[in-house]
Amino acid sequence: MKFYIRTYGCQMNERDSEAAASALIASGHEMVHDEKMADILLFNTCSVREHAERKALGKVGILIKLKKKKPDIIIGVLGCMAQRLKEKIIEDIPHVDFVAGTDQFHRLPEIVASIILKRKHVVAVDADSEIIENLSGHIHSDNQISAFVSVMRGCNRFCSYCIVPYVRGREKSRGRKEIIEEAKKLVGSGIREILLLGQNIAAYGLEGRGQATEESPFAELLEELCRIDGLLRIRFASPHPQYFNEKLIDAVATLPKICKNVHLPLQSGSDRILKLMNRHYTAEKYLSIVNDLRSKVPEITFSTDIIIGFPTETEEDFNASRTLMKAADFDNAYIFKYSTRSGTKAAEMKDDVPQPVKDERNQILLADLAEMTERHNKAIVGSTLEVLVEGVSKRNSERWCGRSDSNSVVVFDPVPGIKIGDLVKLKITRATTMTLFGE
Repeated sequence: MKFYIRTYGCQMNERDSEAAASALIASGHEMVHDEKMADILLFNTCSVREHAERKALGKVGILIKLKKKKPDIIIGVLGCMAQRLKEKIIEDIPHVDFVAGTDQFHRLPEIVASIILKRKHVVAVDADSEIIENLSGHIHSDNQISAFVSVMRGCNRFCSYCIVPYVRGREKSRGRKEIIEEAKKLVGSGIREILLLGQNIAAYGLEGRGQATEESPFAELLEELCRIDGLLRIRFASPHPQYFNEKLIDAVATLPKICKNVHLPLQSGSDRILKLMNRHYTAEKYLSIVNDLRSKVPEITFSTDIIIGFPTETEEDFNASRTLMKAADFDNAYIFKYSTRSGTKAAEMKDDVPQPVKDERNQILLADLAEMTERHNKAIVGSTLEVLVEGVSKRNSERWCGRSDSNSVVVFDPVPGIKIGDLVKLKITRATTMTLFGE
């Protein structure tokens, strides 16, 4: 049968969808990229923000017309929202055939076979530790040079605003040997860059150890991955600052294949708000990590996540975030206006920051970020960057593009002999807020 997967949310969801698709293909199904051609429609959902849930539920809800026209079509809801809402999805949207939670992706071929045979609703949301060793399937497009590799799932931090520990469960790390073997296979198939994924990736291998220690199995994993011939670059997301210890800092600073661009979620620059968020670090500690990395790697760049309008956030709290954001001098930031997620600790607090105030603070930080990004990019003009060639630019088919070690997009005119996956040195001649231009 032909299947189509639509993915909502984060890179972890994208990776889960790819692994699920690989399992379905291995069991004899065919993947299509047009839902109109599909016999099986799958929706891998996100619960981090209410908007993502509403969008997925709205899409699945309107499929009742399609179900009436094609009663044999199979509709499945997967992932975080499926894990959170469970049976309620089928109660509210009875034309959905099955619900599969975050630990059930490896069982999709079995679940689909059951629907075909019995035509009965299935709700599969049990915890299953086998999922952690069933994540290695990949689907490559032509000329693909980058790939996601999951190294762990779940989170033990229970930040008060976050639904992730409730829908993805506790931290589970994959075996180092399996990760290395997967990376080697990817490189053998033409991949030159991997992005390691985990909700709390710096805590890799530390299950059952409680608070962060001076150990870093994740740093040791990075060392092993760097020994793979043909692998040019390694990126990772997203580390909790509490686990970004000296050993990991040294690994990032000294291992040549580790990209010198770190995504380090901040969430707030106010110690009072950080405590309410259950983040277990202070603004001073966060900034010390940034400064320590910068002292060892002056060219390193940082991106982050920031929540504005968290319950009880005052103007003073907001200004503390704004001040720290400028002190850290981020190259990029994902700025979110707080919204209540049912089931989290923060949902017990009154969402007391008015929406107009959230909107205003959001615009202020976006303007600050645009100023920082423009300043950083203009400072690069005249320098030379090493760029991993990705192919034809999406905005101008006459030009090519690539990505620098610091994650900047660089557009350039192609020259004979250069091919996708090459590392080339480009002199930066011009810069905008979002893009660099080189030759």
